[in-house]
Amino acid sequence: MSAFLYGIGLQWKLDFRSKGILLTYYIIPLIFFLFMGGIFTSIDPNAYKTLIQSMTVFGVTMGAIIGTPTSLVEFYNSDIRKAYRVGGVPLWTGAVNNFISGLIHLSIMSIILFFIAQIVFDASVPSNLFRYFVTLELFIITSLSVGVILGLFVKSTSKLTMVSQLVFLPSVMLSGIMFPIDMLPNFMQMIGKVFPATWGYLNLSANQWEMMSMFPFMLTILIALLLCTWRLGRLHTTE
Repeated sequence: MSAFLYGIGLQWKLDFRSKGILLTYYIIPLIFFLFMGGIFTSIDPNAYKTLIQSMTVFGVTMGAIIGTPTSLVEFYNSDIRKAYRVGGVPLWTGAVNNFISGLIHLSIMSIILFFIAQIVFDASVPSNLFRYFVTLELFIITSLSVGVILGLFVKSTSKLTMVSQLVFLPSVMLSGIMFPIDMLPNFMQMIGKVFPATWGYLNLSANQWEMMSMFPFMLTILIALLLCTWRLGRLHTTE
């Protein structure tokens, strides 16, 4: 257990030393929030009501979809993976350490954004903070699950850049954080519901628990768990 906790702590420190991770987990989301927050509140006086939720969805999605897979691709396609196998260290620990580290980082980023939004833009605070933060953690876990899938299945950083953007851009544009989702054609609204960002914004903006809208989170996590388990088994036996 101590070795496992040490691995998580080491991964967390390594992430802090990675410029790419710092950019996608903290710097770009917070700069985007400060820039777009000013634009949103200037264009729409009511934007402050959902500013925390919309900018949090953007930051979590960017960190999980663009930041998280990068270190996994580098790990599972390098000599580090071979060293793990030789040393008898389970390969799943790399994915789990990365996942937990990402969960900590994105939670910290979301909390920073939560307080800055109130100070800088006088953003409205969710009425039920307990429900908000529980939903937030579930959304982060779901988004990271998708990021881990990308990190395990894509074999090169060059391909990962393209694939991550193909997931990230529709997630942001079709989630409702940039403009009301009702403005989109029906088929685009249906496509948007495939991505966790849409359900994240819907649930974070809701005033009460809506279990049916939570179901996509659970389904995505379950599918991710099955796919990642299968992929890690393949990495251990055939590669």
